[in-house]
Amino acid sequence: MGKLERSARIANLPPEYRGPVSQQDRQILEAPIEELVQNVQKQLVKPIDILRSYGKVAVKAHEKTNCLTEVMLSEAEQWASTDVNLKGPLAGIPISLKDSIAVRGFDVSVGYSSNTGKPYAQDGTLVRILKDAGQDPLRMTTRSPANSIILGAVPYVKTNLPISLLSFESTNDVWGRCTNPHNTKYSPGGSTGGEGALLAFGGGRIGIGSDVAGSVRAPAHFSGIYSLRCSTGRWPKMGMNTSMPGQEGIPSVFSPMTRTLPDLVYFSRSVLSMQPWTYDHSVHPIPWQTDEEQDAKEKKRLRIGVLRTDGVVDPSPACARALEQVVSALRSEGHDIMDVQPPSPYEALKIASALLNSDGCKTFRSFYRTGEWDDPGAAQMRLYMRIPRPIKYLYYLWVKYVRRDDIWAGLLENFQERSAFQQWKLVAKRETYKAKWHAWWQEAKLDFMLTPPNATPALPHGAMKDAVSSCGYTFLFNLLDYSCGILPVTHVDRALDRLPTTFWSWDLNGVAKGAYKYYDADQMHGLPVAVQVVGQRLQEERVLAFMQRTEAALEKHGRKYELLEIQ
Repeated sequence: MGKLERSARIANLPPEYRGPVSQQDRQILEAPIEELVQNVQKQLVKPIDILRSYGKVAVKAHEKTNCLTEVMLSEAEQWASTDVNLKGPLAGIPISLKDSIAVRGFDVSVGYSSNTGKPYAQDGTLVRILKDAGQDPLRMTTRSPANSIILGAVPYVKTNLPISLLSFESTNDVWGRCTNPHNTKYSPGGSTGGEGALLAFGGGRIGIGSDVAGSVRAPAHFSGIYSLRCSTGRWPKMGMNTSMPGQEGIPSVFSPMTRTLPDLVYFSRSVLSMQPWTYDHSVHPIPWQTDEEQDAKEKKRLRIGVLRTDGVVDPSPACARALEQVVSALRSEGHDIMDVQPPSPYEALKIASALLNSDGCKTFRSFYRTGEWDDPGAAQMRLYMRIPRPIKYLYYLWVKYVRRDDIWAGLLENFQERSAFQQWKLVAKRETYKAKWHAWWQEAKLDFMLTPPNATPALPHGAMKDAVSSCGYTFLFNLLDYSCGILPVTHVDRALDRLPTTFWSWDLNGVAKGAYKYYDADQMHGLPVAVQVVGQRLQEERVLAFMQRTEAALEKHGRKYELLEIQ
């Protein structure tokens, strides 16, 4: 049903969404969001023209990558033509949404066939905020009748994701497989992979995804865009569907994703300035902190910690090179940079993986229909969970004492269904670990940290069967609930990023072996590579400012990332 309905919607689009990208389109597509808003408010450009320019490229992006799920362009035409108020910070701007976000009149399938044919009667809270972001504050829908449709930002497409939402790939039976715009043999990331593909291709400038283990950060790294993982309570999260309702051991957060860094800053500032806590009870009443932003921008000499490895999977040559490029640029600017050894990231991986799947993988599996395609990573987790305890223990002993692989053995030992009694103990362990990190950071007196976002660049389709546990560089900061952003730096180079001749995968632990099974600099040539900029909890303004200073340093030294050219 999903694919057929989507194809019909695309086929029935007016001719303005077909044909080559015009000069007028390019002027719109190349303008920052802030400039477009100003032009809309001055009536120099019409919202319908912005929508059609981005819609045209979104259709092209979909033809190459299968990145779209719900195509809402026909409805958006009406909204953009008649219902946009010109006074808000996102007036007339098209915004793409992860498929899990509720828009009135459309399904929220989350990749499950059991969720299709059930359109939502009302916009979710998050969408209401976005629509109100084009309004005069006195006319916002929270103060207007419930059926008010005076719009600001214009939702125009929803984007692909993996069934289960627990993967760095984005494939499901309902919508099909999403591919990477740089190389269609590779994943665009997950679980917000459709956003990554769409924004990287140029079919959008701003979008929203969710993140429970790296799901807005892996797509940014794999696809070559920018994202910000917000701390819980900073960005609205109501008005959505999920694969694991009630899972709060590692809370999921919704967060912004953009094609450029200036747009990431402007979009984040705009939403937080909308007082989202007046719409969503889960949001802390913390307005945009201009003083924190300015302090991070103006401090002359920054103290920066570099996490070279998480001790589980060393970064591949491409990811290590990207990190070193950033370190070199920042050091040239006179900042204090030091390698750091924080509390064990491996300990965090053990705690986080146990918490996330403490229900025995039952909840995300409960939405599957018989015979429905399964993500290979999610299937692998379920397989480990279902192994009978005696057999699992024997396997654990073999891994630990025969293979002498303490890393993989430690994860196997903890991967089991938990009672409420056991779950509470894990939560206490999580809080103790977070306290250790807080004390360490305060003692180290860091402004921010740099890490790889993942051990490797984008992985080929199906690789999550082996690489499902290689998520420690992002998952760590979900457990800590730290604010962090992804900044694309470079591309894989087959000449510079080969594995050394001395590399031997048999020496690796089970997690690293799964990740490195697919690392091939020749095949990966041209794929994006990013770094992760990390601040402490609720430091979104500071993280964005540090990202700006980092990119400025890279640009000064001739190393700013080159976006994929709009076709």
